[in-house]
Amino acid sequence: MTLSIPDLPLLGLSDDELALIQVLRQDMLSDRWRLQLRDSYFNGEQLIRDLGISIPPQLKGLHTVIGWPRIGVESLEERLDLEALRWADGSDSSDLQEIVDANDLLDESSLAHLDALTYGREYLAVGSGDCGTDDCPPLISIESPLDMTLMWDARLRMGTAALRECAAGDLYDAGGDDRMLVLYLPDQTIHAVPTTSGGWEVVDRDIHQLGVVPVIRMANRQRTADRVGKSEITPDVMSITDAACRRLMGIEVASEFFGAPQRYILGASESAFQDAEGNAKSAWETYIGRVLALERDEDGNVPTVGQFSAHDPSGQTKIIDLYARIMASQFGLPPHMLGYTTDNPASADAIRSTEAKLVKRAERRSRRFGAAWQQAMRLALWVRDGEPPDKTRRIECVWRNPATPTVAAQADATVKLVQAGILPADSDVALEMAGLTENQRQRVTADRLRARGTSVLDRLAALGSTADAAPSPEVVSGDNGLG
Repeated sequence: MTLSIPDLPLLGLSDDELALIQVLRQDMLSDRWRLQLRDSYFNGEQLIRDLGISIPPQLKGLHTVIGWPRIGVESLEERLDLEALRWADGSDSSDLQEIVDANDLLDESSLAHLDALTYGREYLAVGSGDCGTDDCPPLISIESPLDMTLMWDARLRMGTAALRECAAGDLYDAGGDDRMLVLYLPDQTIHAVPTTSGGWEVVDRDIHQLGVVPVIRMANRQRTADRVGKSEITPDVMSITDAACRRLMGIEVASEFFGAPQRYILGASESAFQDAEGNAKSAWETYIGRVLALERDEDGNVPTVGQFSAHDPSGQTKIIDLYARIMASQFGLPPHMLGYTTDNPASADAIRSTEAKLVKRAERRSRRFGAAWQQAMRLALWVRDGEPPDKTRRIECVWRNPATPTVAAQADATVKLVQAGILPADSDVALEMAGLTENQRQRVTADRLRARGTSVLDRLAALGSTADAAPSPEVVSGDNGLG
């Protein structure tokens, strides 16, 4: 009699899990080349298509780079500074700050924003901490869309499953293959490594029973029919970048052919192009040698020497300036950020007015990205406490002002609001409007508390000294004790 031992669910993947992995992995790999294309434009590594007209075969290996896509993306990302995550009702946010500090989210947020703008999306994965203790803060990791994908339910506006493929490293023995799959499901998170037989071996199952997939997608430029997100490096940006790079390549080719002015000689004898032994000289030796000292011919006439007009690259640079203005309109940037300048530089007020579109784009991105950070923080609290946080308590993201007002302008506006009685002078909102960072506001609050404590102690000391110096009731009443 043969006994069959069933596969333990902790060691193997079910058929449904294998089918889900196959679908998610195919979706991730099919879209990877589009993401890598945007990444190549961001890094200046894209291949410029040669039209085969003006570039000679000897210069096909010439590669020109223009960093406008990187400048456009970074100019927007630099205005998305996440300063803090706090409770919107003003209560103590030390529990949120503990999670933020444990995951270094304020520094990691810039990486998430940069990838979301470049690729069109970024992922925030939430899980249990790895310190091995019960009070370990939850882990919030930032994952690249090159290695992760999410199955999205548009009606519920939430994910139903997610997959991440990464390097196993030294964490698990991958059996000769350093890949590792992480499957995120509403009730558990599964870690699996490939086996030598071509299957997958489960190395860990985190049964969290959250009821939701602990992965948040930080999408950029969403639309109702496209919740995945779009990159800031659009086809328009890529087209203008290619055109500008080809124009730069044309300037390089022209400098190779027309860098030295072309000359012509009429009426010169054959000896002008021969050395002392009568051998023909090379073109370079002829150009820098005897052509500068020619002899008269047999009739005594001096050969005519002339020079063609040199190549003028100003026509090409004007076209590049045109491309810079078009690119500035695509990114909403002031043209001077892309290198386009005029003889009359703009004033400070004019520059700030041209940044209005960029500031508005930053405000929209901060609202969209802020929603992702709030959801990730609520999931982290859920993982830590074992129960969902109260829905009535809202988490607020504190962003630095994306505009560039002067310090004097911010202080003047704040003083006017305080003087009008709209804001109390000791309000944290007043400090925030004045342009102080989160750390600076905390220090100001601590200084105020210390000053108030010192003032109270001084008052108590003054009252004590007054009581000690007061005369006795008998003296005050005039009674000297003699009756």
